[in-house]
Amino acid sequence: MKLFAYPLLLLAGVGFLLSVMAHLMGLCGKVLPGGGLVWLLHIGIFVVWPPAILISNNQRRDPAHKAHWEPLIAGGPIWMRRAIKVLFAYAIVNFLLFMAGTFAHPKPKGPAPPSIVRGFSGHWMVFYGVAFVTFYSAVNAPSLRRTDNSPKKHSTPMDTASDL
Repeated sequence: MKLFAYPLLLLAGVGFLLSVMAHLMGLCGKVLPGGGLVWLLHIGIFVVWPPAILISNNQRRDPAHKAHWEPLIAGGPIWMRRAIKVLFAYAIVNFLLFMAGTFAHPKPKGPAPPSIVRGFSGHWMVFYGVAFVTFYSAVNAPSLRRTDNSPKKHSTPMDTASDL
């Protein structure tokens, strides 16, 4: 698993740093060099996110709590876990401001204006950041991975029905 996690960790880290740079340039009102190449960050999410989900499914000790994402980042240092939570909250605020600021504006033609890049890059930072911490946890805390014979902590009626 580590063999695959290292290149994905690097890719997620580079994607995160590039999305932070795009976001900062968007906040400053600067047009990004390279024009439409910034949208490769949007596509890159689909390269790192499916493996992150697969690894996260293997890291969860309690499959009954699929919506809880705390175990995904449990292998990261405390500052990294807190930063992801702050980043997630920031992305929500950024999205609301983006929607309010671009609601009545016509669809832009040509290269994306800085406000559009800022709106999208907030999401890119979250996706790349969570993927990075997930791969980091997989590499640095392999003990968090669930084994096939690990017992379930909580049994639900659905678990019992699926065992039949």
